[in-house]
Amino acid sequence: MDRLCKATAEDVRVYAAVTTGLVGEAAKRHRCGALATAALGRVMTGALLLAANLKNRECLTVKFQGDGPLGQIVADASADGAARGYVVHPEVELPLTNGKLSVGQGVGRGLLSVTRFTGLKEPVTGTCEIFSGEIAEDLTRYLFQSEQTPSGVGLGVLVGRSGETEASGGFIVQPLPGASEEILSRLEKTIATLRPVSSMVKDGLSASEIISEILQGFSDIHVLSETELAFRCQCSRTRTEEILSTLRDEDLEKLAEDGQAEVCCDFCGEKYHFTKEELLAIRERRSAV
Repeated sequence: MDRLCKATAEDVRVYAAVTTGLVGEAAKRHRCGALATAALGRVMTGALLLAANLKNRECLTVKFQGDGPLGQIVADASADGAARGYVVHPEVELPLTNGKLSVGQGVGRGLLSVTRFTGLKEPVTGTCEIFSGEIAEDLTRYLFQSEQTPSGVGLGVLVGRSGETEASGGFIVQPLPGASEEILSRLEKTIATLRPVSSMVKDGLSASEIISEILQGFSDIHVLSETELAFRCQCSRTRTEEILSTLRDEDLEKLAEDGQAEVCCDFCGEKYHFTKEELLAIRERRSAV
């Protein structure tokens, strides 16, 4: 089961997540190749880890706008553990780099943005340049540059030969205010020698067990909470009707002349079909308001 665990130990905060199921669901819905699965999976996992800091009913959007062949990669995540996402060109594949999927090349260079929806009148957006396109390194830089939070971020997605998502997960480690240089040094050494998070998930480690691996040698590990994670989209037929109702009369009439309309959700791939009669009814209801 996909879960996110939050814990602290000796002036250190750690969030870890297992996201194999939800990444597999996203990859299947968007018909992703191996490269797109790895890139989208990392972004969705990173978004869930960042959202772990949010309060109930708050959410955020992580967007990688790179110039690589994968195109834009977007993921939404909420404090309750829901996530969704998409990549513009899910079919793209590139030659391996040192035996690994070329995620950095697929993403390219450009802009990384994180938008937080906290219930205030306007959402808050932080940005930074994409450094490597490998996702984890870019989120590390974002947290330091835009939020002034020193962090260690690890993300990994293991894709099988037949294209299935075999393992996916990640973590964020952050020193708490007042952490000593000795704590920081130990943390750096631990992260530098840590095995890939995808390997840990592949070996069956849970989110809390990944935290135990990260905090080896630290005492007083205190698990704060565990949250179930899932791929979940907010789209619905009712919301799609509301979007169609914002079109001009002539646009709705043109769709009706075509005999039908199909609206596809970018985030989950769900398709909503509307007949000529339904389109005209939407126009009439709007005109009556």
